[in-house]
Amino acid sequence: MNPPPRPTTDHDDQVTAQALREQYESGSTVDQLVASSGLSYGTVLNRLHEAGTVMRTSWQTHRLRDGQARRNLAARLRRLYEQQGATLTELAAAGSVTRRVARRLLIEAGGTPRTTQQTLRIRSAADAARRKKLALSLRARYEAGATVPDLAAECSYSVGTVYRLLHQAGTCMRPKHNHGPARTPRKRS
Repeated sequence: MNPPPRPTTDHDDQVTAQALREQYESGSTVDQLVASSGLSYGTVLNRLHEAGTVMRTSWQTHRLRDGQARRNLAARLRRLYEQQGATLTELAAAGSVTRRVARRLLIEAGGTPRTTQQTLRIRSAADAARRKKLALSLRARYEAGATVPDLAAECSYSVGTVYRLLHQAGTCMRPKHNHGPARTPRKRS
């Protein structure tokens, strides 16, 4: 037994065929129109036909939606590329695509691919800034009394690297301590 037809309400009349057509042509599916309007599937289809809407096939809808997803991915990859200095290889990994597709998406989003040298310059500038920040941090801790071996252990760097960073930061080094028996200086003959 079929359920009785729903009575027509003022809400049904407010959802015009033209409004449904505009939403459909902007990419909405019939199911989305049913959910947003509260109308039945058949009523939505009838109103779309009344408005003279050219209906899409399922693959056309899928392609339209993929176009939007592609534009979103392209925009995200461009942000990564320009703001964070990512390489094409990193973009390919982030987008689960090949390097060639990542490059094509970058260009579609209005980005300009960099040369390898430009990418290296961006990376080295970022590394230099990070290294300077670390050097200044090590200097502050060293001047507060920490030893070089302690700093090396904390940062997981070698003692030589910590000394180099401290010198780059312009640290005034403490004198070395001679642990053990006093040594007599050798005389040159």
